[in-house]
Order: sequence, then C-alpha cells, then structure tokens
Amino acid sequence: MMQVNMLEAKTDLSKLVRLLETQEQDIIYIARNGQEVAQLTLIPKKPAANRIGAANTGVPLPDDFDAQFDNADKDILEMFAEDRDL
Repeated sequence: MMQVNMLEAKTDLSKLVRLLETQEQDIIYIARNGQEVAQLTLIPKKPAANRIGAANTGVPLPDDFDAQFDNADKDILEMFAEDRDL
C-alpha cells in the first residue's frame, strides 16, 4: 500500500501504474489534504471465456459436408459466386 497526494498522482500517473503492473504496489491511495479520496488498483484479468457447444469439443465435420448444398437453388449459388459492385 502506498499513499500519494493529488499533485503527485497527476504528475506521476505513468510511474504509479507501472508500480501496480510490476506488483511493487498492490493498492495506491490518492489523498487530498492528507485524506484518502481514491485508490488505484489493477483491473483483474478476465480468464478466456469457455467455449460452448461444437466450438468447445472441436467436432469434426464430415468430408462430404458441402455435398448437402449441391442441390441448392441455382440462383442463390450464382449470387454468391458473382462479384457484384453494390
């Protein structure tokens, strides 16, 4: 824990943040007229979200996955195949 006055916090903000990042300090209190009014702490890192469903298990797709689209509406297939300027 460390306490700094408002002027020092304003002047040395980068240094104070570095002290938190390097874990030299865990909390830095900012004081006005000797009275603590705010505190600086690191934002906890969020763990990567767990994937759900197929993305979680890495379900393999069958080799003939695209075959189901072979009989799709020809006009729709042509719309996706053409380069169009909108």
